[in-house]
Amino acid sequence: MFIVITEKEVVLSKRDYQSFAEIRNDFYNLVSWQGPLSAEDLITFLETEYGDLAPSGTELVEGLIHSEHFEIVVKTLN
Repeated sequence: MFIVITEKEVVLSKRDYQSFAEIRNDFYNLVSWQGPLSAEDLITFLETEYGDLAPSGTELVEGLIHSEHFEIVVKTLN
C-alpha cells in the first residue's frame, strides 16, 4: 500500500505501483509518496502524521483493504 500526497489531498492506494512514473501518471499533482508500506506501517504513519483523523488510521486502512476501491482520500489539504 502507498500513501500519496498531492497538492490538494492525502490518498491511500492499494495499487501495486512498480515505479515513480506509474504513481505520477495516476496523480498529476503529486508532491510526495511513501511505499510500499505494510498495513501496520501505514497505520503508524497515519497516526503519527495525522493523529486527528476521523475515522482513525486503522479504520481507513482496514476499510481500504476490504474495499473494491483502489484509493481513498484520507485528508483534504488547504
